[in-house]
Amino acid sequence: MRIALAGNPNSGKTTLYNAITGKNENVGNWSGVTVAKKEADIKKKYNPKGMDVRIVDLPGTYSISPFTGEEKITRDFILGEKPDVIINIVDGANISRSLFFTTQLLELGVPVVIALNKSDIVSKRGDQVDVDALSKALNCRIITTTATSEDGLLKLMNEAIEVGTDKKPQIQPDFQGKDSKDSDTARQKFVDDIIKKCQVKNRDASKVTLSDKLDMIVAHKWLGLPIFFAVMWAVFSFSIEGLGGYLSGYSNDILFGEIVPNAANSFLEGMGVSPLLQALIVDGAIGGVGAVIGFLPLVMVLFFCLSLLEDSGYMARVAVVMDRFFKKIGLSGKSIIPMIVGSGCAIPGVMATRTIDDINERRMTTILTPFVPCGAKLPIIALFVAVFFPENVWVGPSIYMIAIGMIILGGLLLQRMFDWENTSSFIMELPEYKIPSIKYAFSQMIDKAKAFIYKATTIILVCNTFVWFAQAYSWGLNPVEDQSLSILASLGSLIAPLLIPLGFVGWQLAAASITGFIAKENVVATFAVLLAVASEEALHLPGGVLAEFFTPVTAFAYLAFNLFTPPCFAAIGAMNSELGSKKWLFRALGFQFGVGYTLAMLITQIGSLVVYGKPAVGFVPAIIITALIAVYLVVTIKKSGSKGAKVGVEA
Repeated sequence: MRIALAGNPNSGKTTLYNAITGKNENVGNWSGVTVAKKEADIKKKYNPKGMDVRIVDLPGTYSISPFTGEEKITRDFILGEKPDVIINIVDGANISRSLFFTTQLLELGVPVVIALNKSDIVSKRGDQVDVDALSKALNCRIITTTATSEDGLLKLMNEAIEVGTDKKPQIQPDFQGKDSKDSDTARQKFVDDIIKKCQVKNRDASKVTLSDKLDMIVAHKWLGLPIFFAVMWAVFSFSIEGLGGYLSGYSNDILFGEIVPNAANSFLEGMGVSPLLQALIVDGAIGGVGAVIGFLPLVMVLFFCLSLLEDSGYMARVAVVMDRFFKKIGLSGKSIIPMIVGSGCAIPGVMATRTIDDINERRMTTILTPFVPCGAKLPIIALFVAVFFPENVWVGPSIYMIAIGMIILGGLLLQRMFDWENTSSFIMELPEYKIPSIKYAFSQMIDKAKAFIYKATTIILVCNTFVWFAQAYSWGLNPVEDQSLSILASLGSLIAPLLIPLGFVGWQLAAASITGFIAKENVVATFAVLLAVASEEALHLPGGVLAEFFTPVTAFAYLAFNLFTPPCFAAIGAMNSELGSKKWLFRALGFQFGVGYTLAMLITQIGSLVVYGKPAVGFVPAIIITALIAVYLVVTIKKSGSKGAKVGVEA
């Protein structure tokens, strides 16, 4: 038996799906969090009869007539695959909006059971819903639920399984005009009449609530943005320099700096393992992976804080605040949602752009979303902050401010280069503020931690094994005492000249950047493998071994280079899928590389002049490259302007 979950965005659909399946899919106070259908078996506690029941979580939609990509997924599944039962999640806090979609589902011939969700909010407001009268008017069974606490879910699933087993055809609601051209008007009138009969609201809609008062401040057109910056600054300061940094320092110093390597060496020596294999395991695998996992506490603290913010309802306000600013660069508040999702991982962030209907805005958002530092980039930020800026609490949070600046500047450039205009509108229903769930934030934190560890013990482990081998052997597969004679050095030397205008000298820096395109955490892991062989010092110590390759200015530039050039291969694959053509993919990658390269070059050259009073290495090539970039942008923008809007709509 297949049971489909369908409902409006922000109705609690995915929360209910997670509760009855035990999954941990991402949820959010906005539309577009679910962008593809998810499917899983029902938990045993909700299936006492032991039947074979699959639950399908469909993207949120307001109508069976598709307007966006995710709405089309919902319609095509319901009409094409004909589930045995549809559980329609209705937002009990906004029944009128939800029932329009409900009446459409009731006309499809598939049995429907309604989950009247968020009953806790309804009770808190003092509203009353006559469930029996509503069930009679719609000719289907209705169960009141609270997905967050799992109240009513067992009864809901029993009803759904029973309805699916009976296989009785769904009785359609009776309202005039449903077959006429004015069917939507008649449908809405039918819904309004039901609401008048079945719902009693005890709250005065004209009364200014606490939520309204808070919105006057946090969503204010002038105060909203500074408040957002302050909140993000506090979150990232707490995560990077505060508790997260403290825990990561202990993990790096004690756990992976002493306990694990010493235990591994003792164990391998006791087993009589060859020194070569022992070095591979301890220096390559454990050293590289440990350098990344050492920053896991920092990542966990950050995502815990972000989950609390999202669950409180604040992040939905951020989309509204950013809308008026994003409009000026060809985007809208819809674009901030993929970027917020992308702060966890660029892949789902890029995938979330499919909720944007305007093709130009969707392309621009896809290109700009990877500029948001994701969880994979946090170890790089934490490492360089710890080594070069241990006393400067502003450095970590400033990276996110720079990311916003790059998004705005990048949007302006893309708008001019391709003569794009924003034609989309942005409408969002703001959820009420609530005390965030510690349980939800903890589950999100654990989920992100699992993904972080899985990546570190698979992709990064394999990559570090290769890095260790490549730095220890020549092309003739002979061991080398001098790393500069190794396979890795020869590969890095091919790229190293391109980095000289950025002030980066050394094949090691090029090699770390190359591995970073496989997975951004590899930048830290590669340095750990390379420098562990040449030095006994811990990688993250202030003024330690990394200081031999960077000044504070070039360190900040190297950080920017790795954060704002193209993302990892997996995210590039997601970009390819969402952009829909290789031409746009290569344009996107070229643009991203150009932004990251130029930013790093400017930080190095201007920063060196300001801080040290003299130009950095590669100053003359940097001047030439800057002039070429300026000429290219001027020519491209003029050419785009002459073609008009044709470029923006070509396939």
